[in-house]
Amino acid sequence: MSGHEGGEAGPARLAYALRAAGALTEDWLPAYGAVPRHLFVPQVIWPGRAGMNRQEDRVIRDEQPDVWWEAVHRDAPITTQWDDGAFSGPGRGRMPTSSSSMPSMVFRMLGALQVAEGSRVLEIGTGTGWNAGLLAHRLGGENVVSVEVHPETARAARSRLERAGLRPLVHVGDGARGFPDRAPYDRVLATCSVGCVPPAWREQTVPGGVIVAPWGPTYGGEAVVRLTVSEDGTAEGPFVGSSAFMRMSAQRKSLPSTRAFAEQGEGVPSWTRLSPDDVGDWVQMFAVGVQVPDLFCRVEPGEGDAYRLRLMDTGVTAWATADHKPGHASFRVVQAGARRLWEEVEAAWDWWAEQERPGFERFGLTVDDQGERVWLDEPGRLVPVHGSAVRRQDSRQDKGDV
Repeated sequence: MSGHEGGEAGPARLAYALRAAGALTEDWLPAYGAVPRHLFVPQVIWPGRAGMNRQEDRVIRDEQPDVWWEAVHRDAPITTQWDDGAFSGPGRGRMPTSSSSMPSMVFRMLGALQVAEGSRVLEIGTGTGWNAGLLAHRLGGENVVSVEVHPETARAARSRLERAGLRPLVHVGDGARGFPDRAPYDRVLATCSVGCVPPAWREQTVPGGVIVAPWGPTYGGEAVVRLTVSEDGTAEGPFVGSSAFMRMSAQRKSLPSTRAFAEQGEGVPSWTRLSPDDVGDWVQMFAVGVQVPDLFCRVEPGEGDAYRLRLMDTGVTAWATADHKPGHASFRVVQAGARRLWEEVEAAWDWWAEQERPGFERFGLTVDDQGERVWLDEPGRLVPVHGSAVRRQDSRQDKGDV
């Protein structure tokens, strides 16, 4: 064991950074001190970098204890599982499927939850167990239920929690269905992202209760939404900050391949002054994605910094490409199929620009039995939708796992 491990320098330094960032507030300090992150991080990790969805190479605690310790006490996410456990390294797998979230994000979401003594909380996605441990320390294990789809992940988290003297209920199951046996809950917290809020979460939340979850459209961009559930079951509230979480297993994107669009033909060329770079930042992707909800994209690298942005729709009715070349003022576009996808993207971007390019904090979400509607500044100002009907609750969201 390194001389650093077990010492206070790492946790204290991380606490200072979280306090300075405004993420770790006074009410969560006791839980932070009693439930340190390093007790909940496994031996094998892939450290991430703050603000980026990119992982470093595998680190094994017994082989590189100092590197492991340093990674645990950085304000950055840590991937703890690839490909539902099928890949263990070295190197990186195809898709990250479990992680220890960025500590500042953990405490900002806990802050948005606004728990009080006696609050009953349902957590979706146990992961390493750290989040459940923080909640259990503050509220008591009897008031916390955490649902995890992967049996081995749940078993390991339960073991870590027990070693820390904490006993929330860790249930193996489908997080999209919640956990009705202990309902209703005052708070629901998702540590995975969704594109549709599962009806069970609203149904299992008391009137006046709160749901905090990362939410994002198919195209990309994502933010944490804070929904308050009303007497009639409607959930409504603002987005409170950017996020980048792994998708809930039940809602993982299963998108058509590029080859599926071959029958649309070669397409019609044109030129645009809107750079593909201008629809690629996180909030831009969000603003475009909520207006064109069946849109998705692929990026194909070119020479140097050039690239091709390929747009497609989930119904396999149309495609478009936009070629980006650094330093150019206009860009070649090709569109094919029943719709003009690039023109829809341009209209969505124009609307966002006309609203003075709002950030996430100006958007909000309403969820009810009729569907989901994104709004700007207030619920009555709905964001326009191009190319398809208003987002509907997808019946498939009740199936699959978290």
